[in-house]
Amino acid sequence: MHSSSGRGLRPNVLGTFDTTVMAVAGSAPAYSIAATTSVLLATVGLAGPAALLYCAIPMLGIVLAYGRLGRLDVNAGAGYSWVGRTLHPFLGFLSGWALVVSTTIFMVAGSLPAGALTLSLFDASLAENPTLATLAGAGWFLTMLLIVLGGTRLTVRAQLLLTGFELSILLLFIGAALLVGGGQLAFDWSWFGFSHFEGTAGFASGALIATFYYWGWDVTGNLSEETRNSRRTAGLASLIGVGVVFLLFEAFTVAVNMTLSTAQIKAAGSNVLGALGEAIWPGIGGKLLVIAVLLSTVATLETTLIQVTRSLFAMGRDRTMPAVLGRVHRRWNTPWAAVAVVGVVAVVMFAASMALGSVGDVLAAAVAAIGLQIAFYYGLAGIAAVVAYRRTLLTSVRDFVLGGAWPLLGALFMLWILFESLGELSAASIVIGVGGLAAGLVPLIRYRRQGSRYYRPAGRLDATHAVTWQSLGGSPPPPGQDYADRALATDF
Repeated sequence: MHSSSGRGLRPNVLGTFDTTVMAVAGSAPAYSIAATTSVLLATVGLAGPAALLYCAIPMLGIVLAYGRLGRLDVNAGAGYSWVGRTLHPFLGFLSGWALVVSTTIFMVAGSLPAGALTLSLFDASLAENPTLATLAGAGWFLTMLLIVLGGTRLTVRAQLLLTGFELSILLLFIGAALLVGGGQLAFDWSWFGFSHFEGTAGFASGALIATFYYWGWDVTGNLSEETRNSRRTAGLASLIGVGVVFLLFEAFTVAVNMTLSTAQIKAAGSNVLGALGEAIWPGIGGKLLVIAVLLSTVATLETTLIQVTRSLFAMGRDRTMPAVLGRVHRRWNTPWAAVAVVGVVAVVMFAASMALGSVGDVLAAAVAAIGLQIAFYYGLAGIAAVVAYRRTLLTSVRDFVLGGAWPLLGALFMLWILFESLGELSAASIVIGVGGLAAGLVPLIRYRRQGSRYYRPAGRLDATHAVTWQSLGGSPPPPGQDYADRALATDF
């Protein structure tokens, strides 16, 4: 699995704080609220806070699964490596492929509103011009691409600046919302209950949308080879990151319920934060929250680039994709070939979106399909964690709950909303979501026939190896090598 040749990624660049910031930025609080709140409330009405709450519980199970798997195998491919070594290499590759497809779609889909938001700060009419918005969005994308290419240290510095300003603005408005109070409805605890959902299908649709809110924290797994003490740090950072964005999501969704009417929310669309800002702080509030959304969008473009390039790097290193993707820049220690490929593909998609008006509709359907891809690879990771720790689950109540029951609940929930939502999505979304996964069979079959070692793993991930080493007083293996590689647990 680690048949790398040449230089690797730069180790020990990120600490716990840096990785936590990456987890928060990956979930993109302001962008997620702006892009998805109107869709969520149109789907479940006042039950938006409930959908976010009941999706957060199983999502924490997936966070726990990532943290526990990360202790066994430090790998830039994250779920691609874990699922492949625990369940089956075919499932592992498709898990990584789902991440590559969903992040590539999102990078273009996320860049377009970044361009429009930038133009709207100067002239609202400019934002209505699709060509100018696409060019401005492409400019932001290429800027982030160059920052990611320039190395992890530069990436972290840019992220601290972007996310720091974003969170400061969001916290300012949470405080203002509490002081000003709502103008429409009084707070009601029933918003956190099940009474506002329209049956099981309505709940599943709301949960799928809520999954998109949280998506992105798992960038910590892809950064594990570049993180200090990553076997502990990556899992802890993702747990803190999800906790932070959960509180932000709930606070703003409740504020929207209290402050804006259904008609205002519908009219605002993706500018729901701007409308909320104007209601709370007329004159300047809307502009400030537009800036927060812009910063959040740009920040999440950066973390998404990290995810897709590190995943492609791991695939190239394992020869499950062209080997050139596994090359690392001599000076910056970044996977320059993977960055270049992603840049070329994105630029082609930008050009297509300007040349063909219908691409905008396809892109909208593709964003809806991202939820299917996310649920697929999160679900597989949850099952992989249970399988990897299966022999230790009955050693204590803590191990059973945190290592078995909760990750399994998260996995089953993700797979359930995947299948349940198939009947609710448009045909185009299903074709893109399922077809995108099926396209991964082409490189899978090709590189399997060429004899990639990934499809003949030397050892399965098994937590008993870690337990044995700890009981013998041994130190954990370094990044790039897992407990199974040292194979003393059974040989001893």
